[in-house]
Amino acid sequence: MAPIGEAQVMAALKSVIDPDRGGDIVSLGMLSGLVVRDGHVAFSIEVDPKRGAQAEPVRHAAEKAVEALPGVLSVTAVLTAHRSGPPATPAKAQGPGHSHAGHSHGPGGHGHSHGAPHGATEQKPLVPGVKAIVAVASGKGGVGKSTTSVNLALALAANGQRVGLLDADIYGPSMPRMMGISGRPASPDGKRLEPMENYGVKVMSMGFLVAEDTPMIWRGPMVMSALQQMLRDVNWGDLDVLVVDMPPGTGDAQLTMAQQVPLAGAVIVSTPQDIALLDARKGLNMFRRVDVPVLGIIENMSYFCCPNCGHRTEIFSHGGARKEASDLGMEFLGEIPLHLSIRETSDLGQPIVVSQPDSEHAQSYRRIAARLWEKIGGGGGRAAPKIVIQ
Repeated sequence: MAPIGEAQVMAALKSVIDPDRGGDIVSLGMLSGLVVRDGHVAFSIEVDPKRGAQAEPVRHAAEKAVEALPGVLSVTAVLTAHRSGPPATPAKAQGPGHSHAGHSHGPGGHGHSHGAPHGATEQKPLVPGVKAIVAVASGKGGVGKSTTSVNLALALAANGQRVGLLDADIYGPSMPRMMGISGRPASPDGKRLEPMENYGVKVMSMGFLVAEDTPMIWRGPMVMSALQQMLRDVNWGDLDVLVVDMPPGTGDAQLTMAQQVPLAGAVIVSTPQDIALLDARKGLNMFRRVDVPVLGIIENMSYFCCPNCGHRTEIFSHGGARKEASDLGMEFLGEIPLHLSIRETSDLGQPIVVSQPDSEHAQSYRRIAARLWEKIGGGGGRAAPKIVIQ
C-alpha cells in the first residue's frame, strides 16, 4: 500500500463543510499546519475565536474524513484562532483526536483556554482518580531529567505508591525505550487509551503513537492539545502520583502543564556547573511565576567515582545545586552521581531502581522519592493556577 500523502488528505478535507461559512474548510483557507508522516496526520483548523467550542463538530468531521483514508494510522486535529481581522482573545483550543487502527480518540469538545481570561471559571482536574501530579523539569537539556523521572517513578512504586509516568516531551519522547516498553496502547471503547505498563508503573508517551525516528513538526497549539489529550483521554485509573517528565526549557508545554493541570509541585533537575544552574533558575522562576510549588532541586551527575580505583572526580564541579537551593530558599533533595550503571540500565530499558534495587544509587532515588511523597502530603494536590506573564 502506497503511503498516505498530503494531496489525499487535502482531497478528503475538501468534503468537510463549515456550516457557518457555507464552504469546505480547504477552499475557505481554514486549514493550516498540515503534517503527514508515516501514516500519522496532524493539522489545525482556524476558526473565529467567538465560535469557540461551537466549531467542534467541524473538527470532528475533519478527523473522521481523514481517518477513513487507507493507510492513516492516527489523526490529530486542533481548533485555533482565525488569523484574519483585528486581534482577538485566545480561542479555546480543543484537544486533538488521535485515531489508531480506525478508532477515533477525539476529546468530545472539552476544550481549555490557553490564555487566562478575566473571570474564567475554575477548571476541573484533567485526571480524575490521580491524587497528585508532580512535574520533573529542567531549564536545559542534557542534565539527565528523563533518567531522573523514570527512576523517581519506579522508586515511588517501590516505596508502595500507585504510580503513573507521563512523557510530556512531545519532540523527544524517551519513555518507551527507558521503560522497556514497545507496541501501541489499546482503546477498547474507541474513545480512551489504555496506558502501557511495566515494572508496576503505568506509562503514556507520544513515542507509543509514532515511530521512534519520526520528527514531530508541530506548532505550539498542537503540542499543547496533545498533552491535554494524553492526560484527559488516557485511562490512568486510581494513582497516588503521576510523574510528568517535562521537556527542557520554559516554553508552550511547560506553560500548558502549569495552567491546565493542578500540579502538586515541581522538581528541578540540574547538574552542578554554573551554566546548568543558570537555566535551572529560569525553570524554577517560571514555576514560581505560575504559582506551582517547587518541591526541591536534585543535583544529577554530581560526581564520578572510578569503578576501578574508586577515585572521585567532580567532572561538572560539585555542590552547585545544593548552594543554589539554599540561596533560593528551596529544599535540596539529594545528589545522584554520574555512573555507568545508571546510564546502561536506562538505555537497556531496565532502570537501576528495578534492575539493581540494593545498589547505593537505587537507594538514593528511593530516599528522594520518599521525601517527595512526604512533601506532597500523601497526595494533597491543589487548584489549577492562573498564568500571569509580564
